[in-house]
Amino acid sequence: MSPEQAETIAVQALTFIAGDPQLLPRFLAITGIEANQIREAAQEPGFLAGVLQFVMAHEPTLAAFSEAKSIEPRDVSTALRTLPFGEERWDIQP
Repeated sequence: MSPEQAETIAVQALTFIAGDPQLLPRFLAITGIEANQIREAAQEPGFLAGVLQFVMAHEPTLAAFSEAKSIEPRDVSTALRTLPFGEERWDIQP
């Protein structure tokens, strides 16, 4: 999976979270950011990986996201590992 594809999945996850009145407050509470700071925070390395970690941490959320966006759960996991800070070795060159 390319970094661009991984980012696309993460942005879709963020949109999914933002559109859910139960998930958004939980996401904001866990991340400690305000709703008006999301756009700025999304530019920080690791933020998009954090979005996918949030989705993957709760199986019903992962299932709902995967179904809503027609994305396999394993692809969410692959996207996470592709993004900066989604895997400890993301910045090590092979």
